Amino acid sequence: MDAHVQPGVASGHAALDLQLPGHGWPEGGLVEVLQAQPEDHVWRLLLPALASVMKAHAGPVVLINAPREPFGPAMQAQGVSAQRLLAIHADKPAARLWATEQALRCAEVAAVLAWLPQVKSAELRRLHLASCQQQRMFFVLRPLHVAAEASPARLRVRVEGLDAHNAKGAHDAQNARGAHEALKIHILKRRGPPLASPVLLAAQSGRLAELLQARKGRAAPQAVLPSAPQVASPAKPVSPTPKPSSTPAATRTRKTAVLRSAHALDRIALPG
Repeated sequence: MDAHVQPGVASGHAALDLQLPGHGWPEGGLVEVLQAQPEDHVWRLLLPALASVMKAHAGPVVLINAPREPFGPAMQAQGVSAQRLLAIHADKPAARLWATEQALRCAEVAAVLAWLPQVKSAELRRLHLASCQQQRMFFVLRPLHVAAEASPARLRVRVEGLDAHNAKGAHDAQNARGAHEALKIHILKRRGPPLASPVLLAAQSGRLAELLQARKGRAAPQAVLPSAPQVASPAKPVSPTPKPSSTPAATRTRKTAVLRSAHALDRIALPG
């Protein structure tokens, strides 16, 4: 790889780190993650790196328009405190962009994950520059059909699940170890030579798999996520945005809590 590439944050997946410039996710600069469905597999892929970033930074990880609420116990199993996840929801694309840029420019924020299906290339470039200036870990989650579009991302990956039933060959089937237990990571863009074949990853750590298996078949009551009208200074839960002169009315912020309801990680990680 390029000798000038800065060391990255280890992804927690050794096979993937071998193929990433800097041997990990970059801190500073846009990383695009393309998925067939919003949020499928993203937590399995990113949780180890987010846990590392949280250890190095005291501030929150900001989630812009996450389609589902993170499941607290599964996060905790990977070393990510649900109390340090700050969810921001905005109804309009312009408000999402505004909230994303403010989070990137906030000094206390540890990392930003934004679900931006309608973002344009010029808007991505602005966000990319903000991330570079602040040396902020930054992931944008987008649908698969944008793969043919130009992007300022320094790293672009496509993520898909690998079922043992659909695995091609004994090697893939052995690595899948059952339905929904492996990921294929296609590196579409990176600094350095292109990667012809996808990287195959085991999707669950043993600890996470045990936790999710223990929840299987156990009824869980529905829970309501408490609202946080304003997040305060670093001594308290931290706001990802400095106080602006005007805030898009469509933007609303709430702090995630440990949920007891059935959740995205359950639906994705457990066989149906």
